[in-house]
Amino acid sequence: MHTKNIITAGRRLEEAGKALILVHGRGGQANDILFLADELAVGDFALLAPQATGNSWYPYSFMAPSVQNEPYLSSALNILKGLVADIHEAGITNENIYFLGFSQGACLTLEFVARNAARYGGIVAFTGGLIGEKINRENYKGDFGGTPVFIGTSDPDPHVPVQRVYATTNILKEMNASATEKVYPLMGHTISQDEIDQANNLIFNPVTQII
Repeated sequence: MHTKNIITAGRRLEEAGKALILVHGRGGQANDILFLADELAVGDFALLAPQATGNSWYPYSFMAPSVQNEPYLSSALNILKGLVADIHEAGITNENIYFLGFSQGACLTLEFVARNAARYGGIVAFTGGLIGEKINRENYKGDFGGTPVFIGTSDPDPHVPVQRVYATTNILKEMNASATEKVYPLMGHTISQDEIDQANNLIFNPVTQII
């Protein structure tokens, strides 16, 4: 079970107009993923990175039967739910809440937002997919209202099959997300500069065309 431990950076939540939740991967730390924000167009954001107890959100693969990852998975989802509630208390609405995760953190991020669909500011998943041995479509209801989503992944990836990424993107689109996926041949289990550029261009600093 996870203890609430949120590492913060950027603007103070009470003063920021936007908030970005960053979710680290298996074996990682909140401080590690906060460094990634230096590469993102989030200078006016409050940055909040939850720390997994034991540095892992759940013990087994994200494609293991979900019961094997309990109670840790539910506890991790509750950490994100509580963090969103804290952001709401500070006066920031869903439209100005953003999510970013890498690897296990990307899987957890996607699972949370799909179970709690709303019009968010944007969602970035660096190598991840919806959780479970098989995707249980009944878990995902609601409407993203056009929320921009970027999912990047390698093909192949040692932990995340590209077929699960495709299936995840399709479900998000069915739920009215403006989802973009990009598959990088032989990239490896990492975050590329192009992925960071895509996140900035699509999510954090989208270019508005003037006609």
